[in-house]
Amino acid sequence: MKKSLFAIAAVTAFAGAAQAQSSVTVYGILDMGYSNKSTSTPSAIPAGTAKTNTSAFASDMEQSSRLGFKGSEDLGGGRQAVFTIETGLTPAGSQMSTLNNRQSFVGVHQNGLGQAALGTQYTPIHIAFAATDPGQNNNTVGNVVRPTAGTDGGQSAASSAYTISTTNTLTAQSDDFAGFKFNAQYTLNGKNATQSGNNTGVTGATNGGTTNFTGYGLGVNYTWNKLFATAAWQSFKNLDSNGVATTITPASVGSPGTTWSETTVPNVTDNQFYAGATYDFGILKAYGNYINRKATGALNSNNYASRTAEQIGVRSFITSTIEAWGSAGLGRYTSYGAGSPTVNFNAWQLGSNYWLSKRTNLYAIYGQTLTSQASGATAAVNLNAGGGAKASQMALGVRHTF
Repeated sequence: MKKSLFAIAAVTAFAGAAQAQSSVTVYGILDMGYSNKSTSTPSAIPAGTAKTNTSAFASDMEQSSRLGFKGSEDLGGGRQAVFTIETGLTPAGSQMSTLNNRQSFVGVHQNGLGQAALGTQYTPIHIAFAATDPGQNNNTVGNVVRPTAGTDGGQSAASSAYTISTTNTLTAQSDDFAGFKFNAQYTLNGKNATQSGNNTGVTGATNGGTTNFTGYGLGVNYTWNKLFATAAWQSFKNLDSNGVATTITPASVGSPGTTWSETTVPNVTDNQFYAGATYDFGILKAYGNYINRKATGALNSNNYASRTAEQIGVRSFITSTIEAWGSAGLGRYTSYGAGSPTVNFNAWQLGSNYWLSKRTNLYAIYGQTLTSQASGATAAVNLNAGGGAKASQMALGVRHTF
């Protein structure tokens, strides 16, 4: 009997020790509120201006809703196995069960050295921007580094200023070395196909060839007292031996939904660079951002479209429960092609949080953005280029983190 009790106690102690060596954390964000957004964009057919005003109980205006699981297991010797699974949520959508893979990766971390991981992960630029954005990466109109869809010259994607995340990615992140932290990524998705005969015109058939989507990225952070500075570079190539040579047209300026989509447009090289910094003065924190993205035809380096933007901002607690921020920025699209048009744009945003607790806050955000008419182009191109677009948005809501 005593031996049985001792055996049970030993097994229980071993199980407890095993549990103590591994952990899983469930986390998430739910963001809901009221949004009123007005947009005005040029229309080519018929010629004129298309205006919209949308009021709705919407989600994700201050921060994208999500549900995540992350964990680690102690492997001994200062080494841990780590994982993260994070999906976007759509609390304002008709199907709450819709999943959106934000992050899914597994890796190993070594204390004093760093971490390596494989899966769907954030890019170095997104990591750098999230740490240096005065609006803390919100989804409301008024940010030139991460514009909201449809408000910056007719953009088709909120991520068109830079690539947020990539699949099939290997990343490495260092621990802190004298205030410096480094990170890198390598993305690989290649396919070589051999096909006999000519399948042109046959539905679902190809002529074989090579289709590669590859990418590289590097980032560095530096912290010194109240100063934080970061810079990141990333480059993606989408090459298709059967693809038609991509023409980055003037119409893409201000509407880079096709030019900027590395996963769908063949034969494009997409280079992106970001630099940002913050300084905490105590009474407020100051922010500065710079970003450049240039998409170049891989078969013709003179065929390109480029987007550059700069932004400054401040953020501060006015009282122990009221937080406020403001930002303003400007930028330009340039391209090489018929007319070689340029489009200028600017944006600003004001916001405030009222903290009910450490995890729940009410927020109010207002922002505007304005895009100029395209210069150096024909009237038809002016309309197609998205020049003259403008937008404003008011967002009131509640956000809860867990």
